[in-house]
Amino acid sequence: MIVRQLMGLNPWARVLVPFLFVWVLFVLIFYSKLNTSAASSSSSDGGDDSLKRLERAVQQLERSKQVDQELRLLVDEYLADAGTSADRKQHFIDELGSKLEQDAAGSAGWFAVGRPRNGPSLEYERLRRRVEANTQELWNFLQSEVTKVQKQALRSAPELAKPLNAFLSLAADHKRSLLTDIERMRAADGYEAWRHREAADLSELVQKRLTRLQNPENCSTARKLLCRLNKGCGYGCQLHHVVYCFIMAYATERTLILKSKGWRYHKAGWEEVFQPISDTCLDSNGASHASWPGQANTQVLTLPIIDSLNPRPPYLPLAIPADLAPRLMKLHGDPIVWWIGQFLKYLLKPTGETQQMLENGIERLGFKKPIVGVHVRRTDKVGTEAAFHGIEEYMTAVDDYYDQLELTEKVDKRRVFVASDDPKVIEETKTKYPHYEVIGDPNVAKMAAVSTRYTDSSLNGIILDIHLLSLSDYLVCTFSSQVCRVAYEIMQSMYPDASGRFRSLDDIYYYGGQNSHNREVVLPHEPKNHDEIQIRPGDLVGVAGNHWNGYSKGKNLRTNQVGLFPSFKVNDKIEIVELPKYPYVK
Repeated sequence: MIVRQLMGLNPWARVLVPFLFVWVLFVLIFYSKLNTSAASSSSSDGGDDSLKRLERAVQQLERSKQVDQELRLLVDEYLADAGTSADRKQHFIDELGSKLEQDAAGSAGWFAVGRPRNGPSLEYERLRRRVEANTQELWNFLQSEVTKVQKQALRSAPELAKPLNAFLSLAADHKRSLLTDIERMRAADGYEAWRHREAADLSELVQKRLTRLQNPENCSTARKLLCRLNKGCGYGCQLHHVVYCFIMAYATERTLILKSKGWRYHKAGWEEVFQPISDTCLDSNGASHASWPGQANTQVLTLPIIDSLNPRPPYLPLAIPADLAPRLMKLHGDPIVWWIGQFLKYLLKPTGETQQMLENGIERLGFKKPIVGVHVRRTDKVGTEAAFHGIEEYMTAVDDYYDQLELTEKVDKRRVFVASDDPKVIEETKTKYPHYEVIGDPNVAKMAAVSTRYTDSSLNGIILDIHLLSLSDYLVCTFSSQVCRVAYEIMQSMYPDASGRFRSLDDIYYYGGQNSHNREVVLPHEPKNHDEIQIRPGDLVGVAGNHWNGYSKGKNLRTNQVGLFPSFKVNDKIEIVELPKYPYVK
């Protein structure tokens, strides 16, 4: 009855339903535990152990009843006050979540036996992610090998085409089922509340550090790092230039000063599109000036672009700070992407006008979830930095995402948001995939063409595209494009761990100008042909890319051999560096 009443209210009320289902689940668990304990007690001659289990189960049930009464009072209060303010409703949601969390922590004792209060172990989280990643790598290998056989069969044994297709289809079902089971295990392992809290706490800590860094007590005496927004490249590349400057400022404890007047995307500068990166310190005045690296006592240092930086410090991407590393490695599957995402979170705070533009765009396009974001980069990239990929390749990955999603929830409509610098892509997608709701703005795509790229209209278009891509549930793109990598980085601040919410048709994730990207070998491999290399446990391999067929390419730093190796036989090596700990930020 309560659930029906809540569902009839506004969207705020619908947030309650998942909480109530969780609560009901706990109650059922406790009843089940009670019955199990009672049965065990009756069959063991009244042993002390059975009596203790029965007593614990009764205590859990009593605690559940108490929470039940408290929840009923909260729901009654909400229903009586349905017209109150959003703040009041949020307070109610927070209080309800707290009650449920207390119930979970205090009552589901048998389910959480042996689990530390500070969350899962690092070993557990890394193993869980490795199983998920290697399930996907196994599918990549299987699909690639069967496709090769299919092509051969077309010429020499066409009668094999049908059974091979059936085999591949069933294998895909197996893969999706495995990945769904792994996801269910994560959701049911009892640590999900910790993951959300830890993500929020870590983000809050980093944002407070950046705020303190950017607002020194005395701007006139503060040490500063001057960054000019003048790198000759596209929007995504320029955002990464500012992030690189910000990382350098964080590592050297210098306030970042962004000089953006005359910015090729908006001549008036950054501050008319996004909020200033400091409330109190925006000028580059100082008693002494020098170019990087200068001296520790030089008040104002000027940075070159990352490609010209010399000497190159160890804290450039892909490194993460040592004081956050233990927590971050446990929380996230790709810590460097989370780290970059935190700088973008601080930087990309829209002005009121930009925020209104984003909200209008969402409403105008009818953007809603579930939705997959597809970014198709064409024009100047194709044939120079990236290969051509037809829309069919993108949509195959989109289909796969929805096929798996529908194993766990009903999808009312398959939606895809298409962003491109070629307006024909949007119309092509609508024509070829009529069963999809295709969302996209051909006018934005037209403005993204090289000839009109550096205009205010084009800037609004690319900001909106990246915003909607980052809000999507899943990304399908080419990581050779910095626009897609920026959207992926921003996405990390919206989930505890969004490292797996993408499918790249070409590159693995990288940061332009990064230091080396190494992987540690955990399983040996002997080359089967001249394209492969030998690897041994403990070797470091400088990775060059994933071929998405079960193999990656890299250089064994022990033997200097360059070639292919099975992707599942290595783990990412997380680069950890000592950086300021900002002890005055709590």
